[in-house]
Amino acid sequence: MDTGLLVASLDEESNKDLRFNKNFNTYKGGIYENIVADMLVKAGVPLYYYKNDKSTIKIDFIIRDTDSIIPIEVKAKDSSTISLNKLIDNPKYSYVKYGIKLCEKNIGFNGKFYTFPYFLTFLLKRFINDIR
Repeated sequence: MDTGLLVASLDEESNKDLRFNKNFNTYKGGIYENIVADMLVKAGVPLYYYKNDKSTIKIDFIIRDTDSIIPIEVKAKDSSTISLNKLIDNPKYSYVKYGIKLCEKNIGFNGKFYTFPYFLTFLLKRFINDIR
């Protein structure tokens, strides 16, 4: 997914702020999260967010199937998914069977979570129904 097209479509002042800001990846992450949120809503998936009391676990989106809760992390880069791993590994969250990471990577499964490229977000609902 090319964030350059999104940035180019912004007004001149916003565009300049993003291109010359050293924290562009923070903004880039927010752009990807908004794109994913839009695709999930259009697929009929309600949006939920999770943060534990100590703010040590933050999950971008939570969706459900009939048997479990599925955490979804959106990454602007292929960075680690610390919160996703903590959530899946913690016995306190036994109702979390697996997670999903959306990033610039191919489809995969590491035993804990599935990885999908962003552009497949619109198929997540079908995937979750088929995996049961």
